[in-house]
Amino acid sequence: MTVPLIQQIRVGAYIAKQHLRGVKRYPLVLMLEPLFRCNLACAGCGKIDYPDEILRKQLSLRECLDAVDECGAPIVSIPGGEPLLHKEIGEIVAGIVKRRKFVYLCTNALLMEKKLDLFTPSPYLTFSVHLDGLQEEHDRSVCQKGVFDRAVKATKAAQKRGFRVNVNCTLFDGAKPERVAAFFDFVNDELGIEGITVSPGYAYERAPDQEHFLSRRKTKQLFREIFNLGKGKKWQFSQSVLFLDFLAGNQEYHCTPWGNPTRNIFGWQRPCYLLGEGYASSFRALMAETDWDAYGTGNYEKCANCMVHSGYEATAVADTFRNPLKALKVAIKGVDTKGPMAPEIPLDKARPAEYLFSKQVEKFTVELREEGEASRVERSNAA
Repeated sequence: MTVPLIQQIRVGAYIAKQHLRGVKRYPLVLMLEPLFRCNLACAGCGKIDYPDEILRKQLSLRECLDAVDECGAPIVSIPGGEPLLHKEIGEIVAGIVKRRKFVYLCTNALLMEKKLDLFTPSPYLTFSVHLDGLQEEHDRSVCQKGVFDRAVKATKAAQKRGFRVNVNCTLFDGAKPERVAAFFDFVNDELGIEGITVSPGYAYERAPDQEHFLSRRKTKQLFREIFNLGKGKKWQFSQSVLFLDFLAGNQEYHCTPWGNPTRNIFGWQRPCYLLGEGYASSFRALMAETDWDAYGTGNYEKCANCMVHSGYEATAVADTFRNPLKALKVAIKGVDTKGPMAPEIPLDKARPAEYLFSKQVEKFTVELREEGEASRVERSNAA
């Protein structure tokens, strides 16, 4: 695991404080999504599949910083959309860094080299560059040729300027372990990034491609094969060793959706970054009023195959805190790729999926149109 010592100390102290206070549910990473607009249209995403009124909407600098203060998580991940399209992204990041929060600015890197002057290198700032494999795999994943080469070029430019850079990699059904291992070799040995954040893809209901998401069984087998190929190598991951062990099927974890709460243009998203099944007006309301037991693998059909880090990394971190010797054993011996897997969570009692998101989008779109019309009338009357 490649996480700077200052980050390990501060996050560890934060977790210890929550445990000493007896807090059962606490945030670890704030997923701050300031806009959905993007300059790519990846088949496995669906984030840009919104009406224009929603794509034009974005959180203000004040709204972003208020969310950081309200949540209190020690780490802030800024996904999207493409965050570098936000006109105030430099000020947003600077404001979070000033609060001594660790920022992971997620980007497809198409604008990164051009926007580097907006930022200052800091141990609190990491550019998390989205790369789903080597050139062939990545360009196919983002549905555009040449993106891999541009992302690599931008990564090198950022590193030369002294910025921390890691790689955010999502794997889908059909991923070949040998090619993934070669990709990990490339970003670790040749590109020299600080760490890899890896996760299986989640089947977003609005994603154009619904055929290439991994089942839990396929996920575990894929990662066993990848980690087996990596034995003896020094791949650097920006994730806990117990989460990696979980991906290989060695830990029977339930997700911790409140560990990565999401704030976006709709509000505080229930129950997690991956599912939009309602929104709270405040972080306090999100934590107090969400029926957390209604979600998760074994509880809800939509969660059946999820093993994504935004749901399970917080679980693994909490387990590491409670069982440091278990984590140390995995760190020393490596992830087990041969032994029996942990029992699967039964799915037979999971409640059926509800498809609420489209109705919520329609409602929000109508509200935005009404706000826009009211604003136009007001301007017209003023003139």
